[in-house]
Amino acid sequence: MFRLICKTLVDKRRSVDLSINYVRYIQTQSSRSSISKPTNQQSLAVSFLTNSCGLSLEKAISVAKVINIHNTVKPNSVLQLLTSRGFDKSQIATLISKNPTLLLADPEKSLRPKIDYFESVGISGADLPKFLCSNKQLLVVSLKSNIIPIFEFLKGLVQTNVNLVHAVKQSSRIINCNIEKRLAPNVNTLRAHGVPEHLIAKLIMIHPSSLIKRRDLFKTMMDVIKKIGIEPTNFMFILAVRSMSVLSKATWEKKKDALMSFSWSEDEFYLAFKRQPMLMLSSTKKIRELMDFFVNEIGLKPLDIVRCPNLLLISLKKRVLPRWSVLQVLMSKNLLKKDIDFIQALIVTKPVFERRFVTSYMDDSEVMMAYRDGLRVQAVVADCKNYSDEGDPELSRT
Repeated sequence: MFRLICKTLVDKRRSVDLSINYVRYIQTQSSRSSISKPTNQQSLAVSFLTNSCGLSLEKAISVAKVINIHNTVKPNSVLQLLTSRGFDKSQIATLISKNPTLLLADPEKSLRPKIDYFESVGISGADLPKFLCSNKQLLVVSLKSNIIPIFEFLKGLVQTNVNLVHAVKQSSRIINCNIEKRLAPNVNTLRAHGVPEHLIAKLIMIHPSSLIKRRDLFKTMMDVIKKIGIEPTNFMFILAVRSMSVLSKATWEKKKDALMSFSWSEDEFYLAFKRQPMLMLSSTKKIRELMDFFVNEIGLKPLDIVRCPNLLLISLKKRVLPRWSVLQVLMSKNLLKKDIDFIQALIVTKPVFERRFVTSYMDDSEVMMAYRDGLRVQAVVADCKNYSDEGDPELSRT
């Protein structure tokens, strides 16, 4: 009897708990439903963002939750300003997606002065929308406190507006940088290490973001580069700065290990880096694939690549495979000299290679097919399609 009473009480308690939980669930769902239901103000924003700004419906709904558009007078004025400076619909959509609060900015007091300044230094025409879309902060940061001081500081180093525009187009992130905490100390560190002014200017034009690095890390990087043995007056010094500034210690070690796994000694690794610092901008995957092909397919010695590290900058799929295919065909027909320099054949520019090894054999369909399709003699290398070109530094492409 006692057990029956206890069981009855437990069952009743469970029933009460389930009822309470059910009520809470209904209340929660009701609350969520009321929150997700768009207000009239949000509906206005979504409509404006999709119809006038070109955002997708999904993106517009997301943006409408973070900006309050009471009416479209000011947003329309912003769009008119952007359109008058060459923005098309897709560029407006990109800019507003990155920073929707621009629609609430004062077009005359906040936006126009910055745009006018950028145009005054030479960022105009089709370049202006591209530049402003590259960094969502460009129309937000202060003109007097940030933009003008940065531009004047950089121009003092690169001398001309043409060079200045070239530099900031490489990386607009430089405009967000603190002059006193980062830029000036890092420039002074370069000078203290004996880097001449024209090479400092060159570094800024190649990769201004190199100077954004924290000053203590920048000093350590300078010490490492000098220890490797690259002279500060050599152009390779600033290429080393450019290369090392974007790599974490872990990534550096990973790429170093990949190269040394092909029987490079540590001294040989640093010798290759001295000769071509940009090799460390190639992805680890690309490094392994190129080294494997050069050593195991072509038959180059690891030391050959140390002597010519530019080999690690070129594309396997777009350059090496088609050229090697042509050379294979020519060798099979005894049309090449026995002392042909394969390394030079792979690294020379496209016009030079074609003049030496392709145009002279235009009547040979096998040569033309090998060059066009990247075939090897007697077989189609299907797995070559899996090779990746990621990590190609722009400077290495021809």
